[in-house]
Amino acid sequence: MPTVLRLGPYRFYFYSHEPNEPPHVHVDHDNLSAKFWLDPVQLARNLGFSPKDLRIIEGMVVEHQQELQEKWDGYFNINR
Repeated sequence: MPTVLRLGPYRFYFYSHEPNEPPHVHVDHDNLSAKFWLDPVQLARNLGFSPKDLRIIEGMVVEHQQELQEKWDGYFNINR
């Protein structure tokens, strides 16, 4: 599971065994975890983050959406 971005206390990463799902990113901080779809950016799953934290993280995903999408495409060898 490659880490593709670190921002503050958050680690953004992909699981290598999920290439058949739509592009998405997992975000962890300590024992908290969330999953966001990349296009459009939308929360897919939350395991413990507060609503405030989710808004902050979603903003980060939006801000880095293009970069995350490019890393997804590169990692899974997808040509768009």
